[in-house]
Amino acid sequence: MLTRAADVTLKERRKLVLMLRETPFHLGHLRNMTALTEIGAIIAPPIPSFYHNPKSIMDIVDHSVSRVLNIFGLWDKAKEWQGLKK
Repeated sequence: MLTRAADVTLKERRKLVLMLRETPFHLGHLRNMTALTEIGAIIAPPIPSFYHNPKSIMDIVDHSVSRVLNIFGLWDKAKEWQGLKK
């Protein structure tokens, strides 16, 4: 069912965002991710970012979720990298 939903999403040219968490990736994973990207999927692994100075694990989770919501245009509160502070 999940595979069919992903297939229809791509067929209808909607955004398909995959948050792949299993690492390290082997060559098969990388080839599959390349093929998916070539047909329109967006690979967005939930890699923790620390440039926004999280105070808790929940801050890290919230940032990953807000980044994905931002891809869909549903949330624009994700702090973006502004460069090194001087």
